[in-house]
Amino acid sequence: MPAPLNRFKAALKEGKMQYGCWASFADPYATEMLASAEFDWLVIDGEHAPNDLQTISQQVQVLQHEHSEAVVRIPIGRDWIIKQVLDTGCQTILVPLVETGEQAAELARAMRYPPQGNRGMGGAGARATRFGAITDYVSTANDQVCLLVQVETVKGLENLDSILQVEGVDGVFIGPADLSADMGHPGDSGAPEVKEAIRDALARINASDKAAGILAVDDTVAQQYAEWGAQFLAVGIDVLMLVSRARKTIARWRERD
Repeated sequence: MPAPLNRFKAALKEGKMQYGCWASFADPYATEMLASAEFDWLVIDGEHAPNDLQTISQQVQVLQHEHSEAVVRIPIGRDWIIKQVLDTGCQTILVPLVETGEQAAELARAMRYPPQGNRGMGGAGARATRFGAITDYVSTANDQVCLLVQVETVKGLENLDSILQVEGVDGVFIGPADLSADMGHPGDSGAPEVKEAIRDALARINASDKAAGILAVDDTVAQQYAEWGAQFLAVGIDVLMLVSRARKTIARWRERD
């Protein structure tokens, strides 16, 4: 029995648009509810949401039979945490703050078993192998893992071409918020200089053999990113969806006073 097909990775290879959403509640019940909307992919956020390995594992579990594929954003690009997250059964990892081709190559190796990489071989007791039931997991897993690297600094953009040349990187995700701050426009990803940098980056990624990704919570901006070449496009953040509706609801009732 081989490793499960990574539907998200397969869709990217086929050039299909994949719409996603951030899952930031760090709770499997909330993530399962979000999956019922049938986004193509959901980011289980380990960088800015209060997730740990156990909550990540629980959310990967609830997404196993859903339409939405799990994409885990780890807090930092280190081989030990990549190994642990892959062993939960997650097949797609998003790594923040990637700035060089060398760094991307190290991450690609950490995602894969030898001889292509250096992922630890102790998976017999892990959920990824269904606790040893997927007998061919080690020999087939390398083809199903998906590495997304997040470029979100000026240095990362300067080295984008070398990052795009790294075998084992499946997609490059542009981070508008951090990029705008690094370019001197904190909180303003709509600044002309930042927009031009994003447009150029998405076009360069789209012209390569990698998929281009980005996040936008404004529909008009998201549509523009899609036109610029984004293929895996996050169009919402669950926490913001809830709080936005809650604030609008109470504001409407306050107006009646």
